[in-house]
Amino acid sequence: MSILQTPYRLTHWIEGASVVEDSSDHLTNVNPATGQTIGEVPIASARLVDKAVQAAQHAFFSWSTLPAEDRAHWLNRLADAIESELDVLALAETIDNGKPLWLSKKMDIPRAASNFRFFAAAATQFASESHSGPSSIDYTLRQPLGVVGCISPWNLPLYLFTWKIAPALAAGNTVVAKPSEVTPSTAYLLGLLMERIGFPRGVLNIVQGDGPTTGESIVTHPQIKAISCTGSTRAGQRIASLLAPGLKKYSLELGGKNAAVIFADTDFDNAVKETIRSSFTNQGEICLCTSRILVEQSIYERFRMALVERVKQLTIGDPLNEANKQGALVSRSHLEKVQQCVETARQEGGTILIGGERFVAEGSCAAGYFFKPTVIEGLGPDTQTNQEEIFGPVITLQPFQHESEAIELANRSGYGLAATVWTSDLQKAHRVAASLQTGIVWVNSWLYRDLRTPFGGMKNSGLGREGGWEAMRFFTEPKNISIRF
Repeated sequence: MSILQTPYRLTHWIEGASVVEDSSDHLTNVNPATGQTIGEVPIASARLVDKAVQAAQHAFFSWSTLPAEDRAHWLNRLADAIESELDVLALAETIDNGKPLWLSKKMDIPRAASNFRFFAAAATQFASESHSGPSSIDYTLRQPLGVVGCISPWNLPLYLFTWKIAPALAAGNTVVAKPSEVTPSTAYLLGLLMERIGFPRGVLNIVQGDGPTTGESIVTHPQIKAISCTGSTRAGQRIASLLAPGLKKYSLELGGKNAAVIFADTDFDNAVKETIRSSFTNQGEICLCTSRILVEQSIYERFRMALVERVKQLTIGDPLNEANKQGALVSRSHLEKVQQCVETARQEGGTILIGGERFVAEGSCAAGYFFKPTVIEGLGPDTQTNQEEIFGPVITLQPFQHESEAIELANRSGYGLAATVWTSDLQKAHRVAASLQTGIVWVNSWLYRDLRTPFGGMKNSGLGREGGWEAMRFFTEPKNISIRF
């Protein structure tokens, strides 16, 4: 499998074959590191989405009745295929997204393979419950839903695409999946891999397109039984409003405004190093990235100085150069959004300690969408900058005096996805972690992911949980059967 030749025109994958819809509109796909057009992305119409749904419906009986071991076999075959093309997929991801190539190789593509392997194992281990009484026994069947829709975002394209598809398939469902129109290439290449290994036809159908046309056609299709979506809070609210009349199941993993709570008794050097990683990995374009740094007053000045010094060392530029730690933001529109957010911070009285402006790279990347890692201080917790998701390489610093204030500041957000706590006091770590209104809390670490654990947020960060048995339960319908003795 060779890398996509530019300029390209992607296709859909329906019932195991590449499909072109001649009448559909197209979007332009741009390499964010160069600003150059690299291809066209078709927008699947409602009619084409229906064709994909019918293919999935036709395949459902044979796939859902396949022994779990056989479904696991096919998921492992997909994992093998991804691993065999790691370099090609990583390069495609970087060209599409702007992230450093080393990150695509280290995190995105290996995790995509791991998702299939994990849920292949889950398919063979998933079990239901039984309850015995004096005169009866009740047992619960966990049956696949049917055809489900999976919609994934642009920040971790193949990683999050497979994170949804894998449990849906493992549980016995068939899938109609849509990647982000901003980063469509690796989903297309996954279709090529499915064709190569002879993956059962119609079980996984991939349609390209935008949200208003293609995404909403998936969400509102009457034969789609459930929707799993990762995206912005605004997109999640729209999906929820569309699904409410039909009473469909849905799982929404949305935005975040995550806090790091750093106490004076922490391992100082490790806290600085890992806060840099949690704030600026993938240019801050991860829903789990830290954006509000809360530091105990007694070490605030020292921490601020150390943090800024470390930020100065982050190299920015061509993501194909593996010496660079920071790549480009995903699109021109997203760059402009981040620029406006920093301007808002200035207007609110924030002080830019470092960064705060576009970075101009050299050579072929001179027109790329790069932005300098940015640290801001002097803003209160209720400012727009500290309340709204920026989703870029921008963080704020706020001091606190005591533990209760730290908890109050961390929770003073409409979001509730993730947080980190930095302390050497184990009792304090447990107290604070239990008090934070987030779905995930890391203590003295960040982004350690055991795929068995529940993943998701509170408040405006979403509804439902993914990962482990949570995902398998979401993609199945429980049916209780009662047998009287």
